Amino acid sequence: MKTKIIKIGNSQGIRIPKAIVEQCGLNNSIEMEVINGSLVLTPTKVRAGWEESFQEMAANGDDELLIDDAILTVEDEDWEW
Repeated sequence: MKTKIIKIGNSQGIRIPKAIVEQCGLNNSIEMEVINGSLVLTPTKVRAGWEESFQEMAANGDDELLIDDAILTVEDEDWEW
């Protein structure tokens, strides 16, 4: 499919048809890279890298609870879960 490059402020962009957005699973955030002279767009993976970050935090002792547990139980009966 051919498309035209359009001016967007001081930058340039392309319009991606809705069908292609849906087919590729694109969302509000994408990864953009140049591979062998081609522009490649891929959807970002939600929470990508979180597991490694959590493990690193635990190893550094940065994963302790910052809010006292007591505050979480205050008036629990008034909340609908």
